[in-house]
Amino acid sequence: MREIMRPSWDDYFMEIAGVVAKRSTCLRRSVGAVVVLEKRILTTGYNGAPTGLSHCGDVGCLREKLRIPPGERHELCRGLHAEQNAIIQAAIWGTSIKGATIYVTHQPCALCAKMLINAGIRRIVFKGEYPDNLALELLSEAGVEICRYTQN
Repeated sequence: MREIMRPSWDDYFMEIAGVVAKRSTCLRRSVGAVVVLEKRILTTGYNGAPTGLSHCGDVGCLREKLRIPPGERHELCRGLHAEQNAIIQAAIWGTSIKGATIYVTHQPCALCAKMLINAGIRRIVFKGEYPDNLALELLSEAGVEICRYTQN
């Protein structure tokens, strides 16, 4: 018999987060998120404009126009972050994400970190960096497990 090579759970869900990120409509950074509880996907989210609104590709990026660096002035963006959309999807469909893990293609910002804390997320696995040390401090203080993803 031959051995079957299977990805670890973290590899599996992070790969799915990467596929989700392909739906992003952000011109600066494509981000995907997958919320998982007991090895089951509860919700997904990607960054982009709210439902029914024009995408940045159609109207341009305000943050680029104003030369706002990453990690600053999140309110000056027409898009929602992937983590926010994953939380919103859970709310829309009546799915509790308390105690879940979220897999994100990039480190959450402070705004998303606060939302994830209050949504009851217990573990965050992220791949790409994001310039927001406050987010990591808040998550650590809240006792959320933070895992920087490295492919096994």
